[in-house]
Amino acid sequence: MPLLTSTNLQLAYGHRTILDGISLSIEAGERVGVVGKNGGGKSSLMKILAGLMKPDSGDVSLARGARAGYLHQDPVLDMNETLRGEAEAAFEHLHNLHRQLEAIYHDMADAEGVQLDKLLKRQVELEELVNAAGGYAIDHKVDATLHGLGFTDAQFTTPVRGLSGGQKGRLSLAKLLLQQPDVLLLDEPTNHLDIAGRLWLERFLVDEFPGAVLLISHDRYLLDGVVHRIIELEQCRLIDYPGNYEAFVEIRAQRRLSQLRAFENQQTRFKSEEAFIRRYRAGQRAKQAQGRLSRLTREKEGALERPIEHSTFRLELPKAPRSGEIVMSARGLTKQYPDAEGGLRTLFRELDINIGRGERWGIVGPNGAGKTTIVRVLLGELAPDSGVARLGSNLSVGHYHQSHEHLDSTKTVIQHLQSVILKEVPGAGFSEQQARNLAGVFLFSGEEQDRTLGTLSGGERSRAVLAGLLASAKNLLVLDEPTNHLDISSAERLEDALAAPDEESGEDGFEGTLILISHDRALIDSTCEHLLILDGLGGAEVFHGNWTEWNRKLAERAKAASQAVAETKARKEQAEQQRKNAEARNAEARNAEAKNADAKRSSAPSQARPSGAHQSSSHGKPNGKPHNKSRFSRFSTEQIEQKMGTIQAEVATIDERLSSAECWKDVPLRNNLQDQRERKQQDLSDLEQEYLQRME
Repeated sequence: MPLLTSTNLQLAYGHRTILDGISLSIEAGERVGVVGKNGGGKSSLMKILAGLMKPDSGDVSLARGARAGYLHQDPVLDMNETLRGEAEAAFEHLHNLHRQLEAIYHDMADAEGVQLDKLLKRQVELEELVNAAGGYAIDHKVDATLHGLGFTDAQFTTPVRGLSGGQKGRLSLAKLLLQQPDVLLLDEPTNHLDIAGRLWLERFLVDEFPGAVLLISHDRYLLDGVVHRIIELEQCRLIDYPGNYEAFVEIRAQRRLSQLRAFENQQTRFKSEEAFIRRYRAGQRAKQAQGRLSRLTREKEGALERPIEHSTFRLELPKAPRSGEIVMSARGLTKQYPDAEGGLRTLFRELDINIGRGERWGIVGPNGAGKTTIVRVLLGELAPDSGVARLGSNLSVGHYHQSHEHLDSTKTVIQHLQSVILKEVPGAGFSEQQARNLAGVFLFSGEEQDRTLGTLSGGERSRAVLAGLLASAKNLLVLDEPTNHLDISSAERLEDALAAPDEESGEDGFEGTLILISHDRALIDSTCEHLLILDGLGGAEVFHGNWTEWNRKLAERAKAASQAVAETKARKEQAEQQRKNAEARNAEARNAEAKNADAKRSSAPSQARPSGAHQSSSHGKPNGKPHNKSRFSRFSTEQIEQKMGTIQAEVATIDERLSSAECWKDVPLRNNLQDQRERKQQDLSDLEQEYLQRME
């Protein structure tokens, strides 16, 4: 039986139809992705399913006893609570159960007979509910979820009122995931997540969340990794596709091709019929022609529509001037800024980088790692604390910012695009129709193209800026999160616009240099050949390859580190077993020697010891062998045993740090830890040698 169903949903805003006869069912445990153009009704559908909006007609039903959880774009949070306290509020239902259980225990102290039996029965019921709601182990869940979504321990005590908008969005997502409803309704959950947060969310939804998921997302890799079914909202109706996003793209292309062929065949037949009717409507076969005309008229009323074209997008970019061979170079760059505790936080230190003409670089890292700052330093907009950054010669820079205060709010979208092109490429012919075509590519249609920039939403203004920038003659494009407000179709078209020229096919493309800041893994993979990875701790690493290749390298590093930890653990266990075996052998030897001494004393005749006689101890060694002195000779046996245990624990701690991905990103830290480990391993070896010598 479905958990959530909707039947024949209808919704319109004025004369504009949004949903037209939408029916949908979600089964328990299903993962369903929702895709479609921005403004096509995806969020409206989600709000109707969540019960936050009423359709004009149609029904929504949730299975009895099931709970649906919706991710609000404007979260309602307690501003006076701390970050962690607000996250833990997700378990208010569990806390209430605990309070009821404590009241039961209190009442049982004085209850007897039938009343006690009732209380015992209620106790069992409450304990089952408590276990189902998370039991007593919620602290770990809260911490793990907050860490996974990018919060640090230091932020746990921050008041909610002190959080940024993005942080509040992530906190709202954390609360929803901790509540674990039967159906998760997620509308763009990755909006404020960096790549690490997106990977964590993907793993959580796949490996840990047991319920059903309905997911609206423009992150193609998230859809590929999580969902098993895609529903596309197109022309106010839902079209269902099996599989993830990759399968959806393939099946949709085949479906559209079949629809196009059927449409073309129908049009060919219509033309043939029309030709017959024109030829014979006035002759001997006029009656037959009239019959065919009536039949053709009826068929055209229910004729197939031409399928919507999703053709590959190629902007014809104007040719930019050729830049110098070196576009950007930097040596020893370091940048710090004051943190909340009054200290200094290092964004990057001693960074060296060279960017050549035509290269495509992606800059990735956690939120707040300094990605935008490093671009500003490289462009000369911000001075580094140390080091030197230089720009190459003959550069024409196009910089897409996340904020756009510089726009003239009185210009329409078309006027803005025309003015940008005329300013950047003087003398270039750019007709109104060309401007409207470009606006259409970026989702401005009909009357929207004639709206002024001041009346547009933030996302619409961003699309207008991006459209103008891509049509300008720039040989260096710097794009800071360009897909934040684009749907999947527009993001894929942007990828095509940024594609390099194809020498084999002769297709034009962007010949300049690209620097891209993005959390969109698909965009990075398709456009970038080099990466600059910031770890958020002051470290930076240059990698020649795309995101998938870098992720594969990280997995190999983690595997190698895990193997190193396992080998170290095995050596430690082996050494410990050898020590125990040696102790056992020595104990047996001492026992045997004591028994022999007792036997000799009982059998030997009693006699006085000669005057001046003494027993040589050879430094306390029972067998009289000389003891090779070491730097631990002055330690007692107990101290040596204690010291060995301490060092073994320290080595294990170092191995854990060496196995972390953060450590492998920070070369100086890794080298320091490896040096510490070698020294402590040598100390451990010397201690074991001293211990074994004493036991012989």
